[in-house]
Amino acid sequence: MKQRILAAGLIAAMATSYSAIAEENTLSIEVYKSPSCGCCGDWVDHLEENGFEVDVTDTANLNQVKMDAGLTPQLSSCHTAFIGDYVIEGHVPAADIKRLVETAPQAHGLTVPGMPVGSPGMEMGDRKDAYQVLLFNEAGQTRVFAEYQ
Repeated sequence: MKQRILAAGLIAAMATSYSAIAEENTLSIEVYKSPSCGCCGDWVDHLEENGFEVDVTDTANLNQVKMDAGLTPQLSSCHTAFIGDYVIEGHVPAADIKRLVETAPQAHGLTVPGMPVGSPGMEMGDRKDAYQVLLFNEAGQTRVFAEYQ
């Protein structure tokens, strides 16, 4: 009888531990997008499919969000997101956002300027344009964080 109670206790403790680990690994991201943008919704789906908890705000004043985030026109795309202290602009792959958070470099955020075909949310059949994910600082200076061919 004591062994069953002990086993049940261990199972419950393990389940609680796994649940806590899963919660710790859930990344929350806040996304601002136009209410009519389909590719932005597809990008949100991409994030959710990759384990992100996404809070979406539809806004008609996206330019103000971008300006407040310190984004220059050269860094801009169609949606802006925030995770921790980082800005995420455009169709940045979920894996790159996770790597950013894990490595925590001194930076303002990541961007995929424009809307390259084949980036998450911009899928168009088999077509995939080459693009770069750029790490940028508050001055708008960039360096390549990831490249996709």
